[in-house]
Amino acid sequence: MRERAITKRRVVLVAPIPVQILDVAGPAEVFGRTEKVLREMGKSGGGYSVELVSTARGKAAACTCGLQYLAPTRYTDLRGPVDTLLVAGGEGVVGAVGDRALLGWLRRRASRARRTGSVCTGAFLLAAAGLLDGRRATTHWQWCGRLAKEFPKVDVTGAPIFIKDGPVYTSAGITAGIDLALAMVEEDFGAAVALQIAKELVLYLRRSGGQSQFSAMLGDPAANGDRFHDLRVWVGERLGAPMHVEALAEQVGMSPRHFARVFRAETGVTPARFVEKLRIEAACRRLEETSHGLKAIAAACGFGGPDSMRRSFMRRLEVTPDHYRARFRLRGSGRRLGSP
Repeated sequence: MRERAITKRRVVLVAPIPVQILDVAGPAEVFGRTEKVLREMGKSGGGYSVELVSTARGKAAACTCGLQYLAPTRYTDLRGPVDTLLVAGGEGVVGAVGDRALLGWLRRRASRARRTGSVCTGAFLLAAAGLLDGRRATTHWQWCGRLAKEFPKVDVTGAPIFIKDGPVYTSAGITAGIDLALAMVEEDFGAAVALQIAKELVLYLRRSGGQSQFSAMLGDPAANGDRFHDLRVWVGERLGAPMHVEALAEQVGMSPRHFARVFRAETGVTPARFVEKLRIEAACRRLEETSHGLKAIAAACGFGGPDSMRRSFMRRLEVTPDHYRARFRLRGSGRRLGSP
């Protein structure tokens, strides 16, 4: 009796042109290795078939790094059911968000796929198609503010490496697509399979912390306008001193209550959060560029002590100061820069 063929899960990667090549190659490598790992582990399941479709009409498509790849299928020519639909990011997204035909195609395909996702700025295409309305989503930390501004129906958060909200997945910048693909493999075939793929690719199965650790501040709220620019400078020069709302309000000539209300309305954060972010930013620079101890850094940046600094780092960056330094300290940074 002939064995029934094991069906593979069909993954379709959509590449807006020019595309960020890692947004495509990273997830494709993870999905492409799954069948081999399943076979070696003696597990059932067919793995995935991976296809690339392009928004370009020709077969040769450009990548943001200057390379070209061959995409045998344009998205309009795709036929048959799709299990997982993933939209990549890159410079091509800017023009693609206004392509009504592409957005309509994404809506139709997403409604029939088991799950739909994006890598990096591919989230803008999902948002433009209305697929992120009322959902939590993320993208590259540099683009989170713009995504939130252009698509107010989307609950944008910049910290996570990836987010799952129902059948819709979004991931942070570039290599985060690999994390997303590993999570999908784990969801489909279990942690052991995903872990083995991660080992083969010399990756962590789950990174500690979110993408905030790579951006430190995720943007300076006061930089969005000139009204509080001088206040930012004033606070930055006095981080080691206590920073109560009364002192901040006095600097801009407002009552504390009025200042707190206006500041939050214009920057999107409370004065206390603003000061904390400046302190974290300053501490990150010292951790990267100096060999100063945590106690000295905490004091210089106004945290009061290492424990307080650690709590702020965990709350905002999801890593400890020690781990942050281990990842981002510059080579040869044993020299002492700035004040201790």
